[in-house]
Amino acid sequence: MKGDFNKIVNGNIPVLVDFHAEWCGPCKAQSPIIKELAQEVGGKVRVIKIDIDKNQAIAQRYNVRGVPTLVLFNEGQIVWRQSGVQSKSQLLSVIKQYTTVMS
Repeated sequence: MKGDFNKIVNGNIPVLVDFHAEWCGPCKAQSPIIKELAQEVGGKVRVIKIDIDKNQAIAQRYNVRGVPTLVLFNEGQIVWRQSGVQSKSQLLSVIKQYTTVMS
């Protein structure tokens, strides 16, 4: 996953990463929101889910302490990061604010 992850976040399409865990209640609440968002922004923003238990090195590299943690990458740079459940409208407005793909 590691090489692919770097390639994905450094690409020219913005990437929203949902760091989550199977055992996390709030992550289960975030999941359908992320799915809906992915359908809405499909093609313009890549939305990926990273299980912190299966990808500990990536979680450590980005200092993920709590889940869910959502991170928006634009051309390899972290432009936004937030822990806790986010609504679809919050996420859409973040994407609009930090990228040019939704304007």
